[in-house]
Amino acid sequence: MQHTEIKLNSKEIFKGNVFRVTMDQVELENGMTSFREVVHHNGGACILPLTDDDKVLMVRQYRYALKEELWELPAGKLEKDEDPFEAAKRELEEECGVTAERFINLGVLYPTVGYDSEKIYIWAARGLKPTSQHLDDGEFLDVAALPFDDVLQMVMTDEIRDSKTVTAMLKYAWLRQRGEG
Repeated sequence: MQHTEIKLNSKEIFKGNVFRVTMDQVELENGMTSFREVVHHNGGACILPLTDDDKVLMVRQYRYALKEELWELPAGKLEKDEDPFEAAKRELEEECGVTAERFINLGVLYPTVGYDSEKIYIWAARGLKPTSQHLDDGEFLDVAALPFDDVLQMVMTDEIRDSKTVTAMLKYAWLRQRGEG
């Protein structure tokens, strides 16, 4: 049996610069009705940049909502109708100051399935070539090249907890193990 819910009506209760929130009334599969608060987000793109000597370009930045400075892979929000692959390449250059010759699709992550429509599209990048970093206004971060195995250990010991970074690292480690990375 396929499970589903049918939207009966929707009311926007918040609209901001990054997302909007609706309160939707839905019909459940048993005929009853319920309400769903939904965060509508354009999504994001993430890239795992790998140097020729097997280092990962990581960014360290402060995340206000968590009140922490985090290690993450370069990533950014998608503009409305923006191509995720183009956004990933843009973020690679903006945040790390490099472009890449080869890309490997690592799939899509749904970071918060209970109430958020956000999807994060992930790639690995090889054949890095230096250009110049150009951060967005109000964006402050440091870039570091860390050995792949060290970053993977940071994931496994919870030093890195960012879901897109964890997902990208584990997927790429699996590809490497299979000789496909």
